[in-house]
Formats: sequence, C-alpha cells, structure tokens
Amino acid sequence: MTLEVVKYGHPALRQKGALIEKITPEIKKLIADMFETMRASHGIGLAAQQVGLALQLTVIDVREADKERPSTIELKGKPADVGEIMPLVLINPQIKPLGESVEGGEGCLSFPQIYGDISRPELVDVKALDEKGKVIEFRAGGLLSRAIQHEVDHLNGILFIDRMSRKTKEELRAELDELQAATKAELQKK
Repeated sequence: MTLEVVKYGHPALRQKGALIEKITPEIKKLIADMFETMRASHGIGLAAQQVGLALQLTVIDVREADKERPSTIELKGKPADVGEIMPLVLINPQIKPLGESVEGGEGCLSFPQIYGDISRPELVDVKALDEKGKVIEFRAGGLLSRAIQHEVDHLNGILFIDRMSRKTKEELRAELDELQAATKAELQKK
C-alpha cells in the first residue's frame, strides 16, 4: 500500500525515532509499504518519519540512480557489489562517517522540487538490523553513503536543509516558506 509522504512543516519530520524492539508483522508490512511508497515517488530512500511515524527505520535502494552516481560497498573489509544488498532495510542504524567531506546534490521526497548541494563525509560505516532482525555491518561510499547519511538524519529529526550552506538556504527561502505554510494549512484542515 502506498503511504502519504509528509512534507516540510509536518511535525513528524522533526521527531527522533524510537528504537524498534521487535520485528512484528506490523513492522514487516510497514517496510513493504515504505518500499512501495519510495518507488512510486521515484526516490532512493525513505525514512519512517517521512510517512509520519517516529521510528528508527529506513529503506534504501540506489540501483536505478547508481548508473549516474556510483556507490561502493565493503562487506567484511572487501569490495562487494552494491546490488547484493539492495534493496536495503536499516532498523536502529548506527553510523560512523569517515573520510573527507564531499559536496553533492541532494533532494528529498518531503521537499518536492527542492534541491541543494550538501557537504557530507565520503564514507560511512553502518551497523543496523535488517528486516529479519539480523545484524548487518558494512562500509558505504558514493551515493549509497550520501543516501544513508540523509536517511539517518531523518531518523534523528534532522533535515537536509539543516545541512545546507546559509547561502543555499537563503536562495531557497521563498520555496521553503511556501511549502511549510502549505503543509501547516493542510494539517489544520485535518
């Protein structure tokens, strides 16, 4: 089932997600619905906050975008094929950013048609649970690293606009204000 992606101005986007203690049938259904929603929206990542739920859960699939913006992955210290772990479910993820910061373009399903360059560390070590509750650990680079950092930010109530330079944010101010006002007006109708 496709879920509604909440937009900038919705309070769920600023909430830190609760840890998931148990992989229940409801969590499994939520994961499936989040993948369906992400694909229907042509995204490469979706956090629970973006569907209005404050949980430590995100789904990611960079296979389509990977053709233009490559990703790397290391499993147990050895390079691996990114496709091997896609689509990716991260429950209660812990990340450790590594390497030099690199600037790259980012968008967000909660900010339709708004893009900006964001500086993020080039690599990230990840430890999380998968959809079966099994611990997964890997090192990601390229677009996958960027996507993971973006989604884990969501899980902590941090938005990509918080990482933008002051200049970029000022250039987008009118669009951001308009989106936030429209979201708040929509929420008041409910």
